[in-house]
Amino acid sequence: MTGTGSDTSRREGPFRVGLVGYGLAGSVFHAPLIAATEGLVLDTIVTANPDRQRQARDEFPDVRFATTPDELWQRAGELDLIVIASPNKTHVPIARAALEAGLPVVVDKPIAGTAAEARELAALAEDRGLLLSVFQNRRWDNDFLTLRKLVAEGELGDVYRFESRFERWRPELKGGWRESGDPAEIGGLLYDLGSHVVDQALVLFGPAATVYAESDVRRPGAQADDDTFIAITHTNGVRSHLYASATTAQLGPRFRALGSKAGYVKYGLDPQEAALRDGGRPVAGGEKEWGVEPEELWGRIGSGESPLTGGGTPVPTVPGAYPAYYAAVADALRGTGENPVTALEAAAALDVLEAAHRSAREKVTVTL
Repeated sequence: MTGTGSDTSRREGPFRVGLVGYGLAGSVFHAPLIAATEGLVLDTIVTANPDRQRQARDEFPDVRFATTPDELWQRAGELDLIVIASPNKTHVPIARAALEAGLPVVVDKPIAGTAAEARELAALAEDRGLLLSVFQNRRWDNDFLTLRKLVAEGELGDVYRFESRFERWRPELKGGWRESGDPAEIGGLLYDLGSHVVDQALVLFGPAATVYAESDVRRPGAQADDDTFIAITHTNGVRSHLYASATTAQLGPRFRALGSKAGYVKYGLDPQEAALRDGGRPVAGGEKEWGVEPEELWGRIGSGESPLTGGGTPVPTVPGAYPAYYAAVADALRGTGENPVTALEAAAALDVLEAAHRSAREKVTVTL
């Protein structure tokens, strides 16, 4: 590898990780998953917040702290991977600095505010011979893994329409940059939950041909979109209808996929986020059961009748597998596996999100 960072292709020991940010993303998702991955060691957390430092120290007694990302670049030779879990507007500058310091990078979604920025980072990583991966954890949701399997095995026949809902009931604002109306913050649900539902649709059914969207600000005092709908027509003819909302008083099915042979309907969210928030932790090596849901929550496959009236057959839900993302990152650093989510894949999703933003603003259908 080039640059001033440590050469992960030549060192046999565990890869030392610097984690930038210890808010929701850093503390709930990244730190626990890094710690649970064989071959990765959580070495340094970047946060200037004393309360967050104490919180991190309680769970990771051996971790070191830095107050700014610049402190990591000054000792780049002591680290093997940088994980960026800071606010969205910081993703591009911190990722660029890490790559220029010779360090492989994982960036939480969205990698950037525009597809052009994502492709610029991808080109920089390619030029430096460094890993640049995007944390799209919802590819390892239990329901998505199950649906992907059903589609791959032809259980639904030719899929005509895919409906995906990431809906919540949060009538009161929580505050913070995610709800800011400042475009520089890259807030709002289009770029938050929308990053997940668009990525999943593209993984399942391939590139988008056209995009239509409706995006609204519903809650009193809100500045950023909190109720968004995106319609994608894929180049293969599948239509994806994607919903991201904080204002849904009655939640619809998480997935409804309709094909020429059968349909699959699944209610409820994957349990991994709730488990992580409640302090549950996967164990390195997978010795502990993780991501499994009870049979009463399984989705159903069938035709001609609603699953809510007993139609269809229950489909065992594949266990969720967030730890698999960082296991794949470790393999990629060793040179024994592929990047699990590339920056170019993230750029393709950003093409759709940018088109959706334009569609909602101008009330047009956008051709990609």
